[in-house]
Amino acid sequence: MAISMDKVMGIQQYTLGVRSQRAETIANNIANADTPGFKAKGLNFQQALQQAQRGMDGFHLARTHERHFAVDIKPQGEEMYRIPTQPDTGDGNTVDVQLEQNLYMQNALEYQMTMGFLDGRIGAVKKALGSGS
Repeated sequence: MAISMDKVMGIQQYTLGVRSQRAETIANNIANADTPGFKAKGLNFQQALQQAQRGMDGFHLARTHERHFAVDIKPQGEEMYRIPTQPDTGDGNTVDVQLEQNLYMQNALEYQMTMGFLDGRIGAVKKALGSGS
């Protein structure tokens, strides 16, 4: 009997990738907190998750040499500019560092929770396979 990894992992396999992308977006905002004119961005989590589940095609990088790896990049979701939560300080930067740090911590906790769920699912499959022999 074949085991379907999509059924074992469920939506969590897609959630993990989107949370990773969200962490990158938030980290980029924090890294550019002192960059004049930088506009903070956010990721629409629900939209990104739906795109990941549907397996929307990204784009394919051309291989210029036969020993190069084939790479498909599949962006998930659309980054959108955040609505500023603080008045303009005069340099045009819209990053609220405290907000971004809170969002990063929340995302990190959700990432860990997803990893724990996946670990439990994989453990259950391993246990089922081990007890069946």
